[in-house]
Amino acid sequence: MSKKKEYLTEEQVTAEAAGAQENAHAEQPASEQQQEVTTEVTEENPTEELQKQLDEQKDKYLRLSAEFDNFRRRTLKEKMDLTKYAAEDTLKSILPVVDDFERAMKSLDATTDIDAVKEGLRLIHGKFVEFLKTKGVTEIEAMGLPLDTDKHEAITLIPAPEEHQKGKIIDVIEKGYILNEKVIRFSKVIIGE
Repeated sequence: MSKKKEYLTEEQVTAEAAGAQENAHAEQPASEQQQEVTTEVTEENPTEELQKQLDEQKDKYLRLSAEFDNFRRRTLKEKMDLTKYAAEDTLKSILPVVDDFERAMKSLDATTDIDAVKEGLRLIHGKFVEFLKTKGVTEIEAMGLPLDTDKHEAITLIPAPEEHQKGKIIDVIEKGYILNEKVIRFSKVIIGE
């Protein structure tokens, strides 16, 4: 029987503790009770909170993805424009030389002085060579030098007219050019043997 009383006592203790908690809830201010209710609602719907966070992350991802696509399209367009108009500056610079040639062609029909025509062509040639230099293009020196396969292309060998010309460049068929230390056209030369 003592065991039964002890059990009842524990049961009574449990009932009293539950009653005390209810009294404590009743005595709490209304704002604290609302806060607990809100916490309970949030805890009851964690899936809604997670869904909200997921939607926010999806929105951020979509915006970031769209921004990256716009960036990629914009840079691609800039690259295309750059390659499309890369020679614009060079072509603008060459137009005055073309104008000089056209004026020379018109004056050929009207003039009888061949020396004036020659002088005009020399001036145009000088202007054009100066234009090339401003763009970084220089002529490869070849005449009388030994063959340099990094700059010259031997077309043929002929007997050297003099002993000191053996193994050296005797004639230049086509001039070579360097653009900023890079060979853009090799000199085509004839070598003496």
